[in-house]
Amino acid sequence: MANIWISSDLHIGHRKILEYSHRPFATIEEHDEALIENFNARVRPCDLLLILGDFSLAPPQLVPGYVKRFNGTKHLVAGNHDRFLKDKKRDFGFGWVGPYKEIKFNKTLYCLMHYPMLSWRSSFRGSVQLHGHTHQVDPIGDPAVRRINVGVDAHQYKPVSIEEIEQIVAKVNWKPKDHHDL
Repeated sequence: MANIWISSDLHIGHRKILEYSHRPFATIEEHDEALIENFNARVRPCDLLLILGDFSLAPPQLVPGYVKRFNGTKHLVAGNHDRFLKDKKRDFGFGWVGPYKEIKFNKTLYCLMHYPMLSWRSSFRGSVQLHGHTHQVDPIGDPAVRRINVGVDAHQYKPVSIEEIEQIVAKVNWKPKDHHDL
């Protein structure tokens, strides 16, 4: 059976991310190789890997080579730094690319997007938002908002399984505030 893995904000080929996010790598080449190794140690070729934006800032012609090096069927929710997608003539190797995706797992709806939001579909009826963008090291920013940061900065530069996300959800004492009640 295939597993589902989710991550965000890999920033492959982005030299400045080492400084901006204080990532513990000497060079961007070391960074990129470590992420590929970390991901492939968890993700099998038959698994699904959902990347919630900012996969790479490398030149567009290099991106397909990077995508191929990651195990699994890769889908991309586009982020603000995925500028390579402007090259409409190139196949980057993602099975699907779009601005938003929903998955249901064990009766929970997960809304996947790059940016954290205050409200999303069924956010006050038990759905969970998975996002990246913030580069925070804590996967839970605000217990009043039922969302989880799946970015590599919050998960030791590795993808997170949907089962691990379920464990995080179960541990948090969510206190959602319905925007209709404000």
